[in-house]
Order: sequence, then structure tokens, then C-alpha cells
Amino acid sequence: METRRITVLSAGLGVPSSSRLLADQLAASAEHQLAAAGYSVAVNIVELRDLAVDIANNFVTGYAAPRLAEVIAGVEASEGIIAVTPVFSASYSGLFKSFIDVLDPKSLEGKAVLLGATGGTDRHQMVLDYAMRPLFSYLRTRVAATGVFAGPQDWGSTDDGGSPLSVRIDRAAGEFAGLLQGPQPRQKAAASESLPFEQLLAGISGRN
Repeated sequence: METRRITVLSAGLGVPSSSRLLADQLAASAEHQLAAAGYSVAVNIVELRDLAVDIANNFVTGYAAPRLAEVIAGVEASEGIIAVTPVFSASYSGLFKSFIDVLDPKSLEGKAVLLGATGGTDRHQMVLDYAMRPLFSYLRTRVAATGVFAGPQDWGSTDDGGSPLSVRIDRAAGEFAGLLQGPQPRQKAAASESLPFEQLLAGISGRN
């Protein structure tokens, strides 16, 4: 049975967070649909707020602390990314964009991506198509056609126990699962081992 690795990025700031709630539901639906298609699924959920200090330090020092480096490596090793952010000033949050900026841009190329966003009013839902989709298109990812925006009114349920939000989640997750089926683009090649300067110099001298 093939395994598909999915990294879920939640940029919510509160505890609990509506962004995390949406991210969990998207991940659960995608996992269910991939399992039904015969795939094993490994899901890793990342709360970006826990990495805020490490992300800021990375910009200053150029060095990723061990915890941040581990998350970056997990993103690079994943076939799929579920990215959910709260909306601030009609765009993705600064924390969300800062994390994307510490990644090697080429490391996301070809990955399947499912977009989600949360906000206080439906007027923010266009952030999916006017901010998030262009960002991930620039990074050359394969973005699911349907993104999911959730506002305060979306968290209730109807008399039959369902909700319009759950329908959108299942549709978007189904498209995302479809992108993860079959052959996947090659993963980023592992970085070459870094050798001490003296050893490199010795190797050069040996050729002379």
C-alpha cells in the first residue's frame, strides 16, 4: 500500500482556533478519501504560532532552529500540503507568509496543495483566489480547484446534522485527494553532505 504524506499548516493564533478547526476537518476528509482509494496516509499537523519566534530568528540569523528545521524537512518530504490561514487586512496572515518565506521556493514545486482560510465576514472569502492561489501558483504547486473559506456562520449545523461547510470541505478534499493519487512529482533531492574546508582543500590538492 502506497503512503501519502500530508503536512497541515495552521496559522491560527488563538486557542482554540477556527483555522485549526478547519484544517483538522480538511485533513480528516482528505485522509478518509485517500484511504477509500487504497492509500495509507501520514498526516502531520503544524501550528505555526508555536514556531513564531524561530521563524523570526531565521530571518535575522539565516539559521533554522532544530524545531523549525524539522518542520521544514517535513514539508519538503510531503506529497501534499493543506494550508489554512486567518485573514488579516484582506490577505493571509504575516505569520503564514513568513513561514512560506523561510522555505526553499523550489521545495514546494509539484506538490498538491489544498487552500483554506477563516475570517469574520464573507467579504474576506476572495482571499483564496486573490492572495493564496497566486502565491502557491508562483511556487509551482498543484492547487486543488476548490478552496474553503469558513466564516462565523459556517460552524453551525442543519437539522439533519450536516452543514454547507462540510459539503465544501468534502468536495475540496476530494479534489486534493485526486491530485495525490497516481505517480507524484519527484521530491527535492537531498542536499549534498557538507565537508570540512580542510577536506575539500585536500581533495583539490590531490588532483593537481
